[in-house]
Amino acid sequence: MPSESRVCAYAVLRRVFEDGAYADQALHAESKRLAPRDRALAMRLAYGAVQRKGTLDRLIEGLADRPATRLDAPLLAALRLGLYELLYLDGAPDYAVVADAVELAKLNARAGHGLVNAALRRAGREGAAALLGTMSDATPEQAAVKHSHPEWIARLWWRELGAEDARSLLAFDNEPGEVAVRANTLLMDAATLARELPVRTHTDPDLPEALVLEEAFDAHASPLWKQGALLAQSRAAMLVSHVLAPAPNERVLDLCAAPGGKSTHLAALMRGTGEVVAVERDRRRAGALVRTAKRLRARNVRVELADASQVRPEGAVYDRVLVDPPCSGLGTLQARPDLRWRIEPARLAELEREQTEILAAGARALRPGGVLVYSTCTISPTENERRIATFLDAHPDFALDDLGGELPALRHPSPDARETLLTMPHRDRTAGFFIARLRRAAG
Repeated sequence: MPSESRVCAYAVLRRVFEDGAYADQALHAESKRLAPRDRALAMRLAYGAVQRKGTLDRLIEGLADRPATRLDAPLLAALRLGLYELLYLDGAPDYAVVADAVELAKLNARAGHGLVNAALRRAGREGAAALLGTMSDATPEQAAVKHSHPEWIARLWWRELGAEDARSLLAFDNEPGEVAVRANTLLMDAATLARELPVRTHTDPDLPEALVLEEAFDAHASPLWKQGALLAQSRAAMLVSHVLAPAPNERVLDLCAAPGGKSTHLAALMRGTGEVVAVERDRRRAGALVRTAKRLRARNVRVELADASQVRPEGAVYDRVLVDPPCSGLGTLQARPDLRWRIEPARLAELEREQTEILAAGARALRPGGVLVYSTCTISPTENERRIATFLDAHPDFALDDLGGELPALRHPSPDARETLLTMPHRDRTAGFFIARLRRAAG
């Protein structure tokens, strides 16, 4: 029988590309009985093969002498999994990788395992250097294949970031993302948490509660997680709350607040005083937010089940508002391996309308002289700097703070957005976030 790790990864691949499952949920369902080491390998195999689908399929077409789309799904999954391991992972001998892929094809397809055997043996003979070395990234279209992204994303970043940054970002999206945790300062500081953790960490000079893990660590299985001492969160996401900079005893509105990482961070920055009103329209996600706030002892967080775009404070005004609306998530492709294949360009227009409505709702709820932060986890000008430009045209009583001047290392690269921030994974080694801070006139 194939190794348990490969069986699990194969099942995840099929669920993602045949059933439309999310990779993380499929992995969770398929790996429950695996030992931690086997689960870690299954995750690396599955996530890597999902991310590299574009490159793998182009190579499969040459190795199998037919378009990947014409292959039966069980055979294609076996080819993707085996080819990914042959080209991108070290450790297992080629014959074991090929044998397991062939066996998976035999167990799941009525015929065709001979094709899997021949194609993967050919790949092993030719080698990774020869197969991958033929690929260029001189144009967006070529880069999309070499770095396994949809063409529209490659063209978008080429146009907005320039060829050099686009290539670097596309390549870095296929590398393991950072694993960071936020010390819940309502219970302990980062130095204390670092001593308690069983793995090595390093800090970030601009984020006193951030710890970047240097070794694998299952945070959710840790007693520290159960105690509420930590929360898994990217440094880019932590930066958002610091930019909003709430003070103790203020009243803060967090729109689209689930899963609660920023709401509870705001609560901690306010030292548990004042009030954070966390708005979430999805009942299940709102329930999870309540549980997160309870676990982190963020007693000044109040969850409201409501549509963020329809918030009507009825005279109640907030000192600070965080608008963190739904977005395309193009800054999180490292952590979400299947997202690049899910999001369609047409979806951006729908998101723009929703973002505009939620931003306007946040503005209505802000007191004169108050501060509003607009943040997304995407690298997409229509969702980011153009949303802000459109908003400012319609709201002359708001003005941008110069965040680029405050944090020049994270300044947005576009000449038209120099007052905003854009973290970029390949440069900043964290998720890609856009952040703008707006201030309402005092009256």
